[in-house]
Amino acid sequence: MNAFQHLLAQADGHPPLGTWVMSASPIVAEAVGCAGFDWGVLDMEHTPLDLMDVVHLLQATAGTPMLPVLRVPWNDTVMVKRVLDAGAKSLLFPFVQNADEARRAVASTRYPPEGVRGMAGMSRGSRFGTVPDYYRVANRSIAVIVQLETPAAMDQLEAIAAVEGVDAIFLGPADLSGAMGHVGNLTHPEVMAVMSQAVTRCHAVGKPVGTVGGTVEVVQQYRAAGFDYVAIASDLGLLMRAAQGAVGALKKGGGAPTPVAAASSSGY
Repeated sequence: MNAFQHLLAQADGHPPLGTWVMSASPIVAEAVGCAGFDWGVLDMEHTPLDLMDVVHLLQATAGTPMLPVLRVPWNDTVMVKRVLDAGAKSLLFPFVQNADEARRAVASTRYPPEGVRGMAGMSRGSRFGTVPDYYRVANRSIAVIVQLETPAAMDQLEAIAAVEGVDAIFLGPADLSGAMGHVGNLTHPEVMAVMSQAVTRCHAVGKPVGTVGGTVEVVQQYRAAGFDYVAIASDLGLLMRAAQGAVGALKKGGGAPTPVAAASSSGY
C-alpha cells in the first residue's frame, strides 16, 4: 500500500495534518518536515519548481516524518511520467472536472496494460533499477488524489470518485470560492455549505476527502465538518504571518510581541 493511503487508513478519526510547501526551498521543506506535519504538498502548480527542484525536495523530505504529496502543474501525461521517474509516489492533480479527466490522471500513473506511463530502465522512482519487478509492482505504489475546485466539478463528484484508481478527493476552497462568485472569501457561508455537503457525498461513496485552510480556526471548522485529512497554510504563509507579527509588535513601540492576528481567509 502507498504510504499516503496507509496514513489515511490508519487515521482512526484523527485527520492527518499537512501543509503546503511553496518556497521551492529544500532547506525549508526539510525544516517543515521536522515540524510535526503528517504530510505536505510539494507544489508545482503555483511555484517556480522545475523537475530537478522536485528531486531536491523529495530528497530533503525523505529523512523527515512528513509524507510528500506532489501537486503536478496540470493533468499532463508527460509531466506525470517525469515526476514519477523522479521518485514521487503520491500525486495531487489540480482542476479535475469530470470522470474522463480523472481516468486520464490515473492512466498517466500506471504502466501498461492498466495505463500509459512510459517505461524507463533506470530512474530514481525504481531506486535506480534495484526494486525487484518494478514494472509489475509500481502501479500499486502510486496514490492518485484529484482536486475538485469548481461547481461543475462538484456536480460530477460521485462520477469522479467512482473512477478506479482515484484514491482520495481534495477540495480546493480558493478556486471554488472564486468560481462561486466569492473571490477571496474562502469561508463564505455558501462555500462552506457546498464543501460540507461534498464531505457527506464523499463519505457516502466511501472516498476520503481533504482540504486546506489558512488558519487554525478555519482548519478546526473543516475538521468539525468531517474532512478526513486537512492542511494548514503553507511554509511561506506561516513565515509571513510570524514575520509580520514580529515586525508589527516591535514597530508599535518595542514592547513584548503581541499575539498575531488571524490571517485573512483569502489565502494560505
